[in-house]
Amino acid sequence: MDIIQIIGYAASVIIAVSMTMSSIVKFRLINLAGAFTFFSYGLFIESYPIVLLNAFIISVDIYYLFRIYTKKELFSIIEVRGGNNYLINFLKFHDKEIQKFFPGFQYKPELNTVSFFILRNMAVAGVFFAHKEGNSSLKVGLDYVIPEYRDYKNAKFVYHRLKGKFIEMGIKRIIVLPQTFDHVKYLRKVGFVKDEQGMFVKLIN
Repeated sequence: MDIIQIIGYAASVIIAVSMTMSSIVKFRLINLAGAFTFFSYGLFIESYPIVLLNAFIISVDIYYLFRIYTKKELFSIIEVRGGNNYLINFLKFHDKEIQKFFPGFQYKPELNTVSFFILRNMAVAGVFFAHKEGNSSLKVGLDYVIPEYRDYKNAKFVYHRLKGKFIEMGIKRIIVLPQTFDHVKYLRKVGFVKDEQGMFVKLIN
């Protein structure tokens, strides 16, 4: 097998992987990488239909990624109470996904000082639960975003644009005890730092 064949097979694998992504952003990014690899393969074997098709796919992926990252969206929250039927059904519907990031999670409304849905352009994008520990710490119990909106914009909204709300509550730091590698990666991405006790901490200032 020569290098050109390897490039062709690699392109096929990358495209196949992109089709398994539930996140639109991940799909576009991986699909872009696959299309670029196929584009290069087409040039090597001088197959211009392959070159033209993948040039078009590259253009489409870049266009939609540009729209995703530059689109101005309206974020808001709706605070929820423990007996909210929509909340209970939302958690049941997404339970399998939630358990991937928060193994063993069980909804206990009496624990939550803060409970709200995160809305993007009035569509429910995620849910956030936390409870106050001591006078100035907020411990996150659940910070879940549905796959279609996993581009970190929700996290920026919660941990940056809502900090005034947390400051009003007397919160000086947010703490999380992650249980999965993906959750750790997410927390580092949004500015949390691991402390000596193994907790991930983000100061509110």
